[in-house]
Amino acid sequence: MIGVRMSGPTRHRRIAALSTPALLAVLALVITFFRAPAAPPGMLPAAAASMTVAQAIATQTGVTGTVTGYVVGEPTAASTVKTSSFTGDTALALADSSTQTSTASMLYVQITSAYRSSFGLLTNPSRLRTQITVTGTLTPYFTPHAGLKSPTSMTAGGTSTTSPTTSPTTATPTSSSSTDTYYANALGKSGDSLKNALHTIISTGVTKLSYDGVWNALKVTDQDPNNSSNVILLYSGISRSKTLNGGDSGDWNREHVYAKSHGDFGTTAGPGTDLHHLRPEDVAVNALRDNKDFDSGGSAATGAPGNYTDSDSWEPRDAVKGDVARMIFYMAVRYEGDDGFADLEVNDSVSNNSNPYIGKVSKLLAWSAQDPPDSFEKNRNQVIYASYQHNRNPFIDHPEWVSSIFG
Repeated sequence: MIGVRMSGPTRHRRIAALSTPALLAVLALVITFFRAPAAPPGMLPAAAASMTVAQAIATQTGVTGTVTGYVVGEPTAASTVKTSSFTGDTALALADSSTQTSTASMLYVQITSAYRSSFGLLTNPSRLRTQITVTGTLTPYFTPHAGLKSPTSMTAGGTSTTSPTTSPTTATPTSSSSTDTYYANALGKSGDSLKNALHTIISTGVTKLSYDGVWNALKVTDQDPNNSSNVILLYSGISRSKTLNGGDSGDWNREHVYAKSHGDFGTTAGPGTDLHHLRPEDVAVNALRDNKDFDSGGSAATGAPGNYTDSDSWEPRDAVKGDVARMIFYMAVRYEGDDGFADLEVNDSVSNNSNPYIGKVSKLLAWSAQDPPDSFEKNRNQVIYASYQHNRNPFIDHPEWVSSIFG
């Protein structure tokens, strides 16, 4: 082609004189010379887009691939993935959804030594439910489970680089850009620094409700999405008429998830009326829960299927275990003893009585990971922010912050 385009009568006459077969041969050589080289055997083309986890599971042929997914736990056997109490930094499970619980839909990823300090879940539990991108060999790991081994790149978020020595970015937030603006002074922090930043954010510009005002607010925040005349009761899960609020049998009343006697704040505007931990509940079930700490086990709770209780603890149903945990964690960050109320905290006890503590933190951590925020919880958080208190529960927007502060 270069020869065809050169100027000069002599060169032009020589090409014009070539026979048709000779010209075709020259063109074939030129095309062959400029054709992009094929990818080596066992390799995907360098420009290939990142795979989903489902695609990677279907491509267990020993090729090299790049996969983007959410960290959902630590695989310890072919059918076992831990979501808390991590035991090591050598493997993680990826899924296309941060809430995936089926191991069949997970890709088990080997973590080699270059990446363990940044991506191992024992060292970095805040990686749970965050998105990462990994490049490596797509081949069974924890045979016969689908896997990715010998990674050449692991990075946070949806993009990948090839240097294992590059520091990873902060765990990808799960919230929208608008709430990231709200949390701007907390992003990138961890531990006590994160807790202090969040305390300032969620304690600024807050509107405090009266205890009577809570009645009407709960009729909005906890409205049944399938019946606008009803509210959903927290522990029992029952949909009950908004008009049946009160103190009689068959009514619903205002449950303080962080028991008001733990710190003796009562129903005073502030912790006693904070919508982020007040929920509708059947009068009898509320009384049965009383001021107990949270733990697993006991006998089935009357009137609240899936809940269990004994003399000193309450176990909520699975569908709201995470909700309960995130409400408790919110209260422990929101009320730090600098506003005339007790410094509310979490511990690992179920014998806190009137002390400003509530437990068990080990169970709450596990429940938060087990039951991530759903649409009802997220909507509730937004309604409280937009229409009532004008602050947010950060652990609904960023569930990965739970382990950073309390883990």
